[in-house]
Amino acid sequence: MATPVHLEESRDFPVSVEDAFDVVLPAPLPGIFNRRYAAVPAVKEVRDQAGEWGTVGQTRTIVLGDGGTMRETLTSLERPHSFGYTISDVTGPMKLLAHSLDGRWSFEPVGTGVRITWAWDLRPANAVGRLAMPLFTRFWHGYARRAMEEIGRILVP
Repeated sequence: MATPVHLEESRDFPVSVEDAFDVVLPAPLPGIFNRRYAAVPAVKEVRDQAGEWGTVGQTRTIVLGDGGTMRETLTSLERPHSFGYTISDVTGPMKLLAHSLDGRWSFEPVGTGVRITWAWDLRPANAVGRLAMPLFTRFWHGYARRAMEEIGRILVP
């Protein structure tokens, strides 16, 4: 298995850690990841999710705008500090780049607000995926910045 590639993006918001966590954890993915960024597709819909997202072990299928899918499993939950998940069973164009990944959202106090950090430890699918990682990393950061903008619209309307 290839060495994971670490990706991370953070932004500060003028809300409490608890409020940020309680809004981001159950937020509908198509509302946050609603626009593609270069080769990184938008989230079109979520399937197979039972109830509100927020129980360790819970799974769902993420359907991407390019027709691919990914299986997400919630792996950790430490309210209000963080939650983690794994992405597996990648199909579609992303399958050429990513075998699987471990993701984490972190919430830490900063000044009078919160710093939200979204991180991925992505395992490239193969040698081609490893070669594409520098370019994919640039695209992912653009995608993550857009996601943080959408979170800002939700947290601070």
